[in-house]
Amino acid sequence: MKVPVLLFFLFLGQIFSESISTTLNDEKQVQTFHVVTSKIRCICLPSLPIKSCSFNNCEISALLKFFIENQIRKGMTSEEIIQKMQTGFGKEVIDDPIVQKLLNSGNEGMVNNIVFGFGEKILAEPDSFPINLTIGLFGLLGIVGIFLYFKKNSRSSQPNPPPQKKDSNLDKYLKELD
Repeated sequence: MKVPVLLFFLFLGQIFSESISTTLNDEKQVQTFHVVTSKIRCICLPSLPIKSCSFNNCEISALLKFFIENQIRKGMTSEEIIQKMQTGFGKEVIDDPIVQKLLNSGNEGMVNNIVFGFGEKILAEPDSFPINLTIGLFGLLGIVGIFLYFKKNSRSSQPNPPPQKKDSNLDKYLKELD
């Protein structure tokens, strides 16, 4: 019994830990980066926040994370960055090295979104329907399991009544012979 409990607590920290790579060193800047990347949507996988996108899955989101780091280094707060992601950073952001890299690789659409804003669609809002459906199905499965368990145990806990003797034709015949 102790082993499963110990394993549960051993892995509990890993379940709730967040891992995201950043080149920022200041703790306040890292915290700002976590806040921004948890509220901005991944470009390639819109159902995920951008902090869950890996470089292998989405190069554009990885570049956007570097752009966010640059804005944090300039002293912007998380609220400012999130607001400017929606409304645009303006033409002065064209000089940013990440924006220049996007321009050189032919991603004018992404540059336009950074300059003029992505709108409300950039905010990460997880779809709660699949989560609620899964929880509901597990709850229903649990209730059915409990019902079947108690139904089985209630039958096995009742003593079996003594078998009643039925008069069959053979019994009647034997009685007549006596």
